[in-house]
Amino acid sequence: MYLKDLTKLNGISGNEDEVRDYIKNNIINFADELKTDRLGNLIAYKRGNGRKLKVMLSAHMDEVGFMVTGHGKDGSVRFKPVGGIDERILPGKEVFIGPERIPGVIAIKPIHLQDKDTRNVNVKLKNLYIDIGADKKEEAEKAAPLGEFICFSDEYQEMGDSVVKAKALDDRVGCAILMDMAKEKYNFDLYLCFTVQEEIGLRGSETAAYQVAPDIALAVEGTTCSDVPEVEEQDYSTRLGEGAALTIMDRTAYADKRLTSFIYKLAQDKGLKVQYKQTTTGGNDAGKIQRSREGVITAAISVPCRYIHSPVSMMDKRDYESCKEIVRALLREIDTRQDFLDYIKNGGNFDV
Repeated sequence: MYLKDLTKLNGISGNEDEVRDYIKNNIINFADELKTDRLGNLIAYKRGNGRKLKVMLSAHMDEVGFMVTGHGKDGSVRFKPVGGIDERILPGKEVFIGPERIPGVIAIKPIHLQDKDTRNVNVKLKNLYIDIGADKKEEAEKAAPLGEFICFSDEYQEMGDSVVKAKALDDRVGCAILMDMAKEKYNFDLYLCFTVQEEIGLRGSETAAYQVAPDIALAVEGTTCSDVPEVEEQDYSTRLGEGAALTIMDRTAYADKRLTSFIYKLAQDKGLKVQYKQTTTGGNDAGKIQRSREGVITAAISVPCRYIHSPVSMMDKRDYESCKEIVRALLREIDTRQDFLDYIKNGGNFDV
């Protein structure tokens, strides 16, 4: 299973090299061409058997994390976030710094030394530091130089009957699914785009989509799952164990409704669990792909993941398999149904 290996790798936005190398080495025998563009996207091209149709699948390689921004006289390391992270959850979390994986702990002044006013306010990033066991500034500067990337250190672990916890499920789930899709052959041209810097502005997908100029695109993601205590049921984004989630609209994109409806019905016909994402927060690569060039027919499908953008996320393996099989079923439908070409090229429609 690619996913376990992928979550062990470090790939903070702007530093996706480990992830890209792993993916490249594992799909090189399945792609007709492999290209790494100037921004760092890995684009795997699978040539079709003559059908003039370009399909793009996108999943981002990067994860949220931090960057070293300073050092204290006492050997502490100061840092800033790379991507959106809730600072309240950070004290006490273990991290690795740089390619040597220097271990550290995110720390704050001990609670018994804090005054009452400090204890009663939310944790602020400016009050946090990373302790790497150094006692001098020079030692910290050598081990963790300015600009070095910092990642969470959580390990992949299976829990209960079907749940997995790991860091960076957003979006190593998508990367793993695309890697499986690389093993199959289609009549159309398929572009598997493993993008960079999604967490800081969907940057990689913008340049990847411009290069590919697809007729149709699907973003494959790990998305929020909020079926947790103190959240009302009507406010759930997605539910763990209820299958892959299709996005209707979010902060960055408005998915093509006909394509999204077709995918939903296709999943139901195949007996695959599927749900709609019920919130409109967040965003993913679909936001940039949709607006590339003169516009792209785009949809987004996701694996529900609790606690994303934190040191550890949780997913249900059944949701992962649902997402993978729905993506595979969609590609087969595109491969065999000529009305897909009509729909995309000529504005045609089909019964959903």
